[in-house]
Amino acid sequence: MDPIEPAYGTTALLLIAAAAVAILLFLIMKVKLHAFVSLVLVSALTAVAAGIPLADVPDALLSGFSSTLGSVALLVALGVMVGRLLEITGGAQVLADTLINRFGAKRAPLALGVAALIFGFPIFFDAGLVVFLPIIFTVARRFGGSVLLYALPTAGAFAAMHAIVPPHPGPVAATELLGGDIGSVLLIGVPVAVVSWFVGSYLVGTQLGKRFNPVPADLFSDGAANSEAHDKEMADLRDPAPKFAAVLFILLTPLVLISLNTVVNTLTTSGVLTGDETWAAALTLIGQTPIALLITLLLALFILAPGRFPVAEGAKYMDQALGPICSIILITGAGGMFGGVLRASGIGQSLTTSLSGLGLPILLQAFLIATALRVAQGSATVALTTTAGLISTQVAELDLSNFKIALLVFALAAGATVLSHVNDSGFWLVSRFFGMDEKTTLKTWTVMETTLGLAIFALASLLWVVF
Repeated sequence: MDPIEPAYGTTALLLIAAAAVAILLFLIMKVKLHAFVSLVLVSALTAVAAGIPLADVPDALLSGFSSTLGSVALLVALGVMVGRLLEITGGAQVLADTLINRFGAKRAPLALGVAALIFGFPIFFDAGLVVFLPIIFTVARRFGGSVLLYALPTAGAFAAMHAIVPPHPGPVAATELLGGDIGSVLLIGVPVAVVSWFVGSYLVGTQLGKRFNPVPADLFSDGAANSEAHDKEMADLRDPAPKFAAVLFILLTPLVLISLNTVVNTLTTSGVLTGDETWAAALTLIGQTPIALLITLLLALFILAPGRFPVAEGAKYMDQALGPICSIILITGAGGMFGGVLRASGIGQSLTTSLSGLGLPILLQAFLIATALRVAQGSATVALTTTAGLISTQVAELDLSNFKIALLVFALAAGATVLSHVNDSGFWLVSRFFGMDEKTTLKTWTVMETTLGLAIFALASLLWVVF
């Protein structure tokens, strides 16, 4: 649903948004009402309070819910089934052992984070995190301690790459809107992402992981993890364990397929390809993230099953993976619903329009407007692209170099990263995957996302001054 003309002034709309967040946190944390029910209820009340016509309220609710589910449900379901097959056959253990042997046990969080930076180049945040879940849980079980010690640096790596490195949609769209060069953003963005991740996510995430120790549900278990029968079944499946090369091939499959799609899109945009070639269309199809994950799942089944279980029995293990994630998917969709209502009400639009006229330096203005929009409506991609559109006229008048436009994109991405909270579907994804209540998620994930965003902005500001 497109945003309506704001029914009230900026101050009133901001008070409505703040009240909505406060009520939502009260219902979930104090009343202990189920998060899904709380999100749907507060979304409906916010839509009415913000002046969305009553006849349009159902559309406003369903628009945000369905668009979020459309992007999340397929990825989470397919990814967690791949993870289940890797977990029960010992593939996740093999990969974890190899990484630890290369980096050392004390550097296990660093090993996972570096792997996530590599895999996060073409893979979206949610898809990459889901594929890495069994590896995170396997490493955490092996070395003990909080799962967050391994989860936060890994999730932060995917978040950093998704925020500032093409071919992810936010930085690509922002670069185009500002008239920049994608190649420059890519070349500068990779080292900026790595440094920002290390400072704002790895160092912070490992410290937070030592302080907080949630007990997440085992998403890859059928609930009988402590039974002798289950232990024997798992031992049988893991003997012989998959080879490292086979596990790496399975995990690299979506990376390669999505990269092929990226290459085709880049060549089409630059005019090298017309876009009508049959082979190019085929690569584009198999490089779409859901299709790439589907192909990966089928490969995992036929590579891991021989000698361990009949292929037909794979349905049982994949079915076991789906049960625990139903609640996660619904809550994530409801988080998207809440963010969608805030967008449709015009709260974000009203706020960013008022901030754009403050006469601040362009880099700081980009960061602050993107931050305000991120806080107001939740979606990082929407915050990034909307703010880029708002400042595009000023950028054109300044006649900036491609290097400085790239730094502007990073400032936008920094603002669109900070302060992830209850209107962000990613907040709920991380919360439910790693067994955190809302208060703990605010103290861990929200803090780390904020330090990551601030690190990106600080680095962009330093480069802006120096060069």
